[in-house]
Amino acid sequence: WLKPVIPALWEAETGGSRARSHRDAVCHPDLQDHACGPQCLGVTILKMIEEVGAIISTWHCNSQNRDRCVATLARVEHTDFLWPMCISEVAHISAEITYTSKHSVEVQVNVMSENILTGTKKLTNKATLWYVPLSLKNVDKVLEVPPVVYSRQEQEEEGRKRYKTQKLERMETKWRNQDVVQPVLNPEPNTVSYSQSSLIHLVGPSDCTLHSFVHEGVTMKLTDKVVGIVAARHCKTNLVTASVNAINFHDKIRKDCIKTISGRMAFTSNKSVEIEVLVDANSVADSSQKRYRAANEGGSLPMPQRLPETQDEKKRFEEGKGRYLPMKAKWQGHLEPQP
Repeated sequence: WLKPVIPALWEAETGGSRARSHRDAVCHPDLQDHACGPQCLGVTILKMIEEVGAIISTWHCNSQNRDRCVATLARVEHTDFLWPMCISEVAHISAEITYTSKHSVEVQVNVMSENILTGTKKLTNKATLWYVPLSLKNVDKVLEVPPVVYSRQEQEEEGRKRYKTQKLERMETKWRNQDVVQPVLNPEPNTVSYSQSSLIHLVGPSDCTLHSFVHEGVTMKLTDKVVGIVAARHCKTNLVTASVNAINFHDKIRKDCIKTISGRMAFTSNKSVEIEVLVDANSVADSSQKRYRAANEGGSLPMPQRLPETQDEKKRFEEGKGRYLPMKAKWQGHLEPQP
């Protein structure tokens, strides 16, 4: 369940011109949201993060008298899972609008876990999300975002740099939209083909918003399932999510579309594996609409080494290694005791 904290909601709703609007939420994970062990599934945490981000972004984008809109998730930046959240712990999610461009909102979210028996609190997750406001009258129309007032000029400059960086990364993933995960008969163990997996899902009314488009949290839940299958096939053991590199939502997915979610290994170290996920959609009712890439994700999970076979697999391996080494150094910095 999701319980809003009223004072924080009031600040978020009325602080449209502030850079530090925030919202706190408290939730108690349901037993059906846990993995094989006592931890909550990573996608459960991601879904809560996305819901809080969507609320504060929608409030901000409707803070001025203009066309009413709803904020839609466009990108999830690198998300760290610093500590696992266990069943019976309470999650506190706080969100803050840290930058706005003409057509997008950057929201930074922190998740704290609290043991209700001991009162111990830990920072479990940090995430950055980007939203765009879509008009309620025409969901294909992106509206302008009200500006925020920054307490320091450096905040706006830093936010502009982050905006340009994520925009370039989204463009790069669009260039790779022709990538296809092809099945291979009788693949060798520990190869990319051996563990790659796909899931086909028919989009129904329960998956969609009021405008008959798939909720981004539904897509993330399906990608998490595919990631778990790929990792389990390769590792043959229990797994936990360590981080999500990025999730890009390139296009809306409509009701009655068929979604194909495909996952494959990109890189392995001694203790972790990076898995790339591609989400494609094609319409059942409209035969004129071609298949399109709706989203893609790169996630890391805690390993036998993968064996790159083709040139593309070797290239993805080297790219994954380049992402892994800085992330490993960052993680070691988090885990070292602070003076």
